[in-house]
Amino acid sequence: MSVSRLSTALDGGLVLPDDGVIAVMRPPATYALGDLPRDRVQVVQGFRPDFDYWAAAGFPVSADLPDAASAVVVVVPRAKALARDMVARACALTPDGLIIVDGNKTDGVDSLFKEARKRLGDVASVTKAHGRCFWFRASDVFADWVAPAPAKGAHGFVTTAGVFSEGSVDRGSALLVENLPPKMKGRVGDLGAGWGYLSAQMLDRAGITAIELIEAEALALDCARQNVTDQRALFHWADATTFRPATPFDHVICNPPFHTGRAAEPALGQAFIAAAAKMLTPRGALWLVANRQLPYEAPLKAAFRDVAQIAQDGAFKVFHASRPAR
Repeated sequence: MSVSRLSTALDGGLVLPDDGVIAVMRPPATYALGDLPRDRVQVVQGFRPDFDYWAAAGFPVSADLPDAASAVVVVVPRAKALARDMVARACALTPDGLIIVDGNKTDGVDSLFKEARKRLGDVASVTKAHGRCFWFRASDVFADWVAPAPAKGAHGFVTTAGVFSEGSVDRGSALLVENLPPKMKGRVGDLGAGWGYLSAQMLDRAGITAIELIEAEALALDCARQNVTDQRALFHWADATTFRPATPFDHVICNPPFHTGRAAEPALGQAFIAAAAKMLTPRGALWLVANRQLPYEAPLKAAFRDVAQIAQDGAFKVFHASRPAR
């Protein structure tokens, strides 16, 4: 685990600055901060469930970097472009400070380490628990790693580094849109709205009076605000599995995430299904797309009285579930 790498590094030569803020970028809820001086830690987290976890644990937490820091811990995310951007921004935040990069091999930490050695020369590191922790003094040699600002891609939507399906419209989402009826009356909730593709398509349908985009990743929601400018849209930076609308929805649309790491986690999508049932009116409906191998039939039947698979292709299946079981 990451805690053992950081602990080993602190025991084996990594020396923290005597004072100043220690910013920790994007630590998941499973990341242990116990070896850092708690009164100096500032958590920087744009994923709402993890943000809420650190806030509940009593740490100062923000989606944005602090104004200054003496050290920055970069917890490597899965997205390579985002990881590089985080290293570059960490260096810019603390030009004379300490940069610590900690991550799993499966998330590409070794690639970052090799590039750091190429640019800086010798770089101290420890390896443990299928990952690496390395550290160095901040440098401007990583300035070219800063990700471009959110921009419109060939698909016509604004996306940015680190968001799901940034370079193209997700095939599952496209299949769901193809199988939605042309007229859908009332209020709609888009769970795990991402950068807003599904919501943008929904607003072209007759009868929609309001749509609420619920998205846990702040980077994606910022893009969604640029992609969905209709006055009927509301945006919520929130955990879709615990969110409750002020007024129940007539429809929920959803292409739920099915992993937080590399391995598939069907329980995450199942939690989206259970949450959707609680957000709907008594005669409301869920429209959901999922990878074909994911076992969502049973949770759908447990949460709704009427469930039907209405489409599929080689990779995805689409469900229509109505009348939540109360």
